[in-house]
Amino acid sequence: MDPKIRDSAFRLCSRGHTLTTKPSTDGALKGVRILDMATVFAAPLGATLCADQGAEVIKLELPGGASDALRQLQPIKDGKPLWWKVTNRGKRGITLDVRKLKGRETLLRMLPRFDVLVENFRTGTLDRWGLDIGTLHRANPRLIVIRLTGFGQTGPYSHKPGFARIFEAMSGFTSLTGEEKSSPLHSNFSIGDAVAAVFCAFSIAAEVARLRGDPDASGSEVDLAATEAMLRLLDALPVEHELLGQIRTRVGNRTSYTAPSNMYLSRDGIYFSVVASSKHTFERLCEAVGHADWVSDPRFSTNSARIQNMAMLDESLSSWFEKLRFDDIRARLEQHEIPFSKVNNISDVEANPHFQARHAIIRLPDPDYGSIPAPCIVPRIVGRAMTTPRTGPAAGEHNREVYSEFGFGEDELASLYEQGVI
Repeated sequence: MDPKIRDSAFRLCSRGHTLTTKPSTDGALKGVRILDMATVFAAPLGATLCADQGAEVIKLELPGGASDALRQLQPIKDGKPLWWKVTNRGKRGITLDVRKLKGRETLLRMLPRFDVLVENFRTGTLDRWGLDIGTLHRANPRLIVIRLTGFGQTGPYSHKPGFARIFEAMSGFTSLTGEEKSSPLHSNFSIGDAVAAVFCAFSIAAEVARLRGDPDASGSEVDLAATEAMLRLLDALPVEHELLGQIRTRVGNRTSYTAPSNMYLSRDGIYFSVVASSKHTFERLCEAVGHADWVSDPRFSTNSARIQNMAMLDESLSSWFEKLRFDDIRARLEQHEIPFSKVNNISDVEANPHFQARHAIIRLPDPDYGSIPAPCIVPRIVGRAMTTPRTGPAAGEHNREVYSEFGFGEDELASLYEQGVI
């Protein structure tokens, strides 16, 4: 990124954002306190999305910080876990060994002052540690307990370990990606985890809204299965199968339900996506590529006809696009208001004038690097200033601060440290 642009983004962060190292307190979830006991990506990101919207999130790790595999995953610079820093932004960090009796007692003592507990251990793990749902709710009857696992708390797979690619494959999502006559493809990113994270944040917000509306309401146990989160996104596939007898499969970069919608290649080697599936958009595309005759051609005049003749249509479009440089294609498509985009890598994203104008990449204050880039807070609430979070904390960074707020004295803290509890 251009240093001038980077420095401007650091100062402005994003529209309506102010730069501070304090946790965000001005979003819709202001006043909600979340204990994040989870590891790696999905559940911690879910808690972070709530932190972005004003929740106070305290990150709990085992003493030493070695319990979270995200601290060991690339990218790493100078021994510092960059992914961990951005995924756990906006949180304060404490350590506590809840597997030990004194650790459990400490947790239960603190729990009445939390609204939400987020965990993603294998089903039954907290029960074995003496922290079953009954015990948690006796400590805090209004506690929202989010259990994010691969396959849920029940069913024959409930005790199996899970990872993002397993969620994607099992849900049917991966069967839709890849070329028609080749292997299904996974993305080079944890899509299954990211989707589960969004459902995690949604679950927290929904349950908080329920409790805010009824001061006498009890807490809840949320059974969130990452595989079901992926399946939920595949909205029409079950009914398509039952009522039409169809099983949707991979078709490369095309879609099987609308056309044209594909990825194309320019003469100078740039890939870009074009979607022109509605009637009026297709008509404008026909004008853009010099084929006004396609509008009345029975092979292409309706979406159903275009799907039936998709290969022919795409071959003609590909032939037209590959003769032109991308800048010429862009000018023509923009002139005719055709939805399209170059397939951007992260360098392209950072240089994109629209993302720059909206400060979509913000600078998170960081004790090691001064600041580091990360995606902005989503969504933006017009007229509301949102605090820019700092990066994720070091293991136990806020032990003294947080435990003091919860009423632990210096002697108690010294004892807990000596016993290896914190």
